[in-house]
Amino acid sequence: MEMKENVMTKIDFITAAGGGIRMYAGDGLKGWGGTAKGIAYTLRTVGLADCVMGSSSMDFASEEGFENDGDARELWDEAIGIYNWEVNGVAS
Repeated sequence: MEMKENVMTKIDFITAAGGGIRMYAGDGLKGWGGTAKGIAYTLRTVGLADCVMGSSSMDFASEEGFENDGDARELWDEAIGIYNWEVNGVAS
């Protein structure tokens, strides 16, 4: 049972907000990042679930402080690239 609880504390949901990305785990808000490095830091310190879902704000990021609708996803993808390199030793 403890392993299941540990999985629930990893980042599993994201939203675009204020020109950055809010990251949530099973028990609430874990962080906000406006840069790929900041987001990757949160992912490293909190952990990344096997499956991460995104709110519709990720698709309509221009309504959440981003210049273009696709910019939140680009920021997330860049952060995942940093995370994968630093944690898993693989480039994406």
